[in-house]
Amino acid sequence: MLVLASGSPRRRELLKRLRLDYEVRAADIDESPHLGEQPTALARRLAETKAVAVSGDLVLAADTVVARGATLYAKPADEADAARMLRELAGRDHVVITGVALASRGRVVVRALASHVSMRVFTEQEIAAYVASGDPLDKAGAYAVQNEQFRPVERLTGCRCNVVGFPIGVVGGLLREAGVEPPVAEAAACPYGAFSPADCCSRT
Repeated sequence: MLVLASGSPRRRELLKRLRLDYEVRAADIDESPHLGEQPTALARRLAETKAVAVSGDLVLAADTVVARGATLYAKPADEADAARMLRELAGRDHVVITGVALASRGRVVVRALASHVSMRVFTEQEIAAYVASGDPLDKAGAYAVQNEQFRPVERLTGCRCNVVGFPIGVVGGLLREAGVEPPVAEAAACPYGAFSPADCCSRT
């Protein structure tokens, strides 16, 4: 049985679209970055740590990092922290990196995918209303690209599922390497109708 080592509802929803049977066993780990750790290295390390922290024959885990230059944006500590992040990201570009790890038969394979995001400019009133909705509080960078009310993103280059936190192209590739064929192909499973092997798959 496939195990998803994440309590994220977004990851559960995207994995369901591949029509795989799985169970959820959320990993509880310290997600603090190491001193000087680069965003891709952090995403890969945390995904791998989550995958090995949970028992199971086939364990899938992911971690998403938002970075603007050398500044990393994790999940906000509270509403004030969420508002701060949104002010810093507003009208600027950043990178979203998701690490995905699959642990199977004593072996862990890790991949990472990056997408480039340009945010629109927000008013203070928009930030206050969005923070009050509670939506930013469990998300790296304090925003959800898929939020239809706030619509934080002006332009996105790369995989949209990656920015949501679960690049199904990377997930599908890892599962096939482990001998598991998803019943639904990634292109059909993508809820945004924007799947591209060039943008949505990775071997890094």
